[in-house]
Amino acid sequence: MSIFERYEMVCGVEVHVELATKTKIFCNCSTEFGGEQNTHVCPVCLGLPGVLPVLNREVVNLAIKAGLALNCDIADFSKFDRKNYFYPDAPKNFQTSQYDLPICKNGWLEFAVDGEKKRVGITRAHMEDDAGKLVHSGATISTSEESFVDYNRTGVPLLEIVSEPDMRSIAEVVSFLEEMVRTIQYTEVSDCRMEQGSVRFDINVSLRPHGQKEFGTRTETKNLNSFSSVRRCLEYEIERQARLLDDGEKIIQETRTWDEGKGVTLSLRSKEEAHDYRYFPEPDLVPLVIAREWVEEIRQTLPEMPGARRERYQSLGLTEYDAGVLTVAKALSDFFDEALQSYRDAKTLANWVMGEFTRLLNAKQISVEESPVRPSQLAELLTLIEKGTISGKIGKTVIEAMFESGKDPEVIIKEKGLAQISDTAALLKLVDEVIAAHPQSVEDYKAGKDRAIGFLVGQIMKATKGQANPGVVNDLLKEQLAKF
Repeated sequence: MSIFERYEMVCGVEVHVELATKTKIFCNCSTEFGGEQNTHVCPVCLGLPGVLPVLNREVVNLAIKAGLALNCDIADFSKFDRKNYFYPDAPKNFQTSQYDLPICKNGWLEFAVDGEKKRVGITRAHMEDDAGKLVHSGATISTSEESFVDYNRTGVPLLEIVSEPDMRSIAEVVSFLEEMVRTIQYTEVSDCRMEQGSVRFDINVSLRPHGQKEFGTRTETKNLNSFSSVRRCLEYEIERQARLLDDGEKIIQETRTWDEGKGVTLSLRSKEEAHDYRYFPEPDLVPLVIAREWVEEIRQTLPEMPGARRERYQSLGLTEYDAGVLTVAKALSDFFDEALQSYRDAKTLANWVMGEFTRLLNAKQISVEESPVRPSQLAELLTLIEKGTISGKIGKTVIEAMFESGKDPEVIIKEKGLAQISDTAALLKLVDEVIAAHPQSVEDYKAGKDRAIGFLVGQIMKATKGQANPGVVNDLLKEQLAKF
């Protein structure tokens, strides 16, 4: 029997999102990524004696916005707490977080997995300050002889989003996290650049025999920063726990870390409970009283969410797959929507956005925002193809030139002489020449072999370097061949 035939997986996640503010949560230090080590720091974020924090109002705005996007209740009254722990990357020896009165709670996120809709509860989302970053001398923790501390990230505002333990498969976990990241990106609460640590995942997982109501003992694996790492981590941890349970051993409730190089989880420490952190209200920050008018004002700024966009795209005739690809990133979806204002054939537009446009972005290793081709220019190109000014094949040549120069398609077509040849007299001469040069194809066509006309069309397209109007060519060929 496989592991999943013997045991049911139970999983909940914590998503740590760095909020898109220019300054830190309690001081004016920069949140910019990539500065020289320990330069974006001050006495406040270093936790030096005698300093006092001042709450960044934009952090609260973004936390409310994320909570609304995740269908949470926004608290009328919220407060900060001190979470005490001693780690080398936490200079204050405590984290300013929220314990019993978080700003957001009781939400949910809906997503699709294996073609079916799934809803996972959001227990809470709370504001806190980030810790610093340990820089290891080796490639991984296990291969490092020493570690250094960069405090630039200390005090960067975080929103920690905690799910209910509602997920029962690895596919559900990955799909949930993908939709979570999309949702946060759409709100522009965070850029969610996983390679920069803007979003990090903690995975809580346990196993229980099928039919058992009580949850098994869970482990928490911290600070995963890619979907592939989440998948591999869960595969390893589930197998590890199943092996222990099969041997009659107990699972230890503990915090573990993921070693990407070795593909294993490693024990860090026993899992703390709330009382171990000795929470108490933050004495240097007043509680937050959040007026309903404040919440409603932020609600008005919410964009159309990924799920709503996918439904709208499918109502335009796109497939579920197409809608999913177009909404993976807000920038791509926005590009499609803007082009759609000028070119209403959604399916053709989607094919070009997902095809040639994305291919050229990848080839040049640039983002949608950096594209030299504007949505209106792509719409113009497709209109020219639809009118017969150029063929679809020539259109691919034109969009490549647009990526090189940024020029409008009509300008490129004129400069390169790429306009489609639809002149009947000019094409008729070519048709007669091709028929005369390929008598066997004529005989094949007369014998009922329809593929022969395709060959003849190909010869004419070759002679005109793809510029002949294929519809006109087909009609002329059939007229001339009917005379034989």
